[in-house]
Amino acid sequence: MSDWMTGGCMCGAKRYSARIETDDAYLCHCRMCQRWSGNVSIALVGLKKADVEWDTPPDHYSSSPIARRGHCATCGTSLTFDFPDSETMDLTVASFDDPSRFRPRHNYAVESWHEAWLDVRDLPAIRSEENPNVVDRWMKACGKLPD
Repeated sequence: MSDWMTGGCMCGAKRYSARIETDDAYLCHCRMCQRWSGNVSIALVGLKKADVEWDTPPDHYSSSPIARRGHCATCGTSLTFDFPDSETMDLTVASFDDPSRFRPRHNYAVESWHEAWLDVRDLPAIRSEENPNVVDRWMKACGKLPD
């Protein structure tokens, strides 16, 4: 069963609708994805390019001779990875309006993963609203906490 899901960048300039066939996602740990996302890994969902409709297409950066990465040039959100000669692509899980549907099914490019970041569930957990410094700033700026 397929569902249409929406997503986009932080500032809203790049929006998409995607036909999703599966809940499967994966974590990529390659050095290019680490640099692209500014993180130790990035969560991605693979799908057909034909199953993605863009209100405004992403800006692209040719990250290597074989691949490109879509992003928003205004806010910097990482959105896509693809091989230009392929019929498939990846969308970033976090760019979906509701990323909670997806489940990681495998790790990719494990030769460059950072093992200390793989299982963090036993670390102390702090909610955003438990940080008075951040809460105070949000309340002064706009009178409420962000969604």
